[in-house]
Amino acid sequence: MSDDRNADEHDERSWLEKIAQVFSSDPRTRKDLLDILVIAEQNDVIDTETHGIMQGALEVAHLQVRDVMIPRPQMVCLHSDESPGEVVRRVIESGHSRYPVTGDSSDDVLGIVLAKDMLAQLFANGPGSIDIAQLLRPATFIPESKRLNVLLREFRENRNHIAIVIDEYGGVAGLVTIEDVLEEIVGEIEDEHDKQQDTFIKKLSENDYLIKALTPIEEFNEYFDARLSDDEFDTIGGIVMQTFGHLPRRNEIAEIEGFHFKVLNADSRQIHLLRLNLDPGASGG
Repeated sequence: MSDDRNADEHDERSWLEKIAQVFSSDPRTRKDLLDILVIAEQNDVIDTETHGIMQGALEVAHLQVRDVMIPRPQMVCLHSDESPGEVVRRVIESGHSRYPVTGDSSDDVLGIVLAKDMLAQLFANGPGSIDIAQLLRPATFIPESKRLNVLLREFRENRNHIAIVIDEYGGVAGLVTIEDVLEEIVGEIEDEHDKQQDTFIKKLSENDYLIKALTPIEEFNEYFDARLSDDEFDTIGGIVMQTFGHLPRRNEIAEIEGFHFKVLNADSRQIHLLRLNLDPGASGG
């Protein structure tokens, strides 16, 4: 009996010693913190979900905007010369709350417009009254290399929820929202609009397609007349993940039975969006 009590006391001391070590004045490492989280879950101090959230919070400090941004081909923008009817149609189809507004080209971002502002204008002035120019709010521009923890702090301090991501040449690379950053911490956030969307494959050109990682293999095979096996995985993301042998980062490329997949969006837990190129000569584009 005394041996059991001594063993329990030793385990408790070991746990407390590890906690003390992490929060002591000694040098702290990310590995120390991750090890403590594992032990905390094993000892039922925290549950699996809490462990995942805390680990995600640690990951955020090591990720850059380019790792989580919505890539340019996937952006939903409003054009300054669109008619009120076209604007309303695009807003209804996409269901977003904030939209970049572009001018002469996709790189010419004039500002951001909020769906709630457009709705208020419609109620006040009636159908056909939307004037995007009157509703424009200043856009925030950030580099692809900005750290996510820094961006999250800026979002909170400035009460801003969206930023336009600029590449090294000054062109628009994509956009990032506060939801994209939070999803790195708590996992994917789905709303009622996400559940309604059932378009897994979007054709961009003759040889280019956007493929959601959750696309069922059966649907992919039917669309492209392919014969990818669904014995081990149900989705395209699962097959791609297996091919890499690790969780890939943005712009990594995998070839599977003649199909060239490029990762466009992935977080610390899963792949979200792929670009499929059917032209082998352009697979690195």
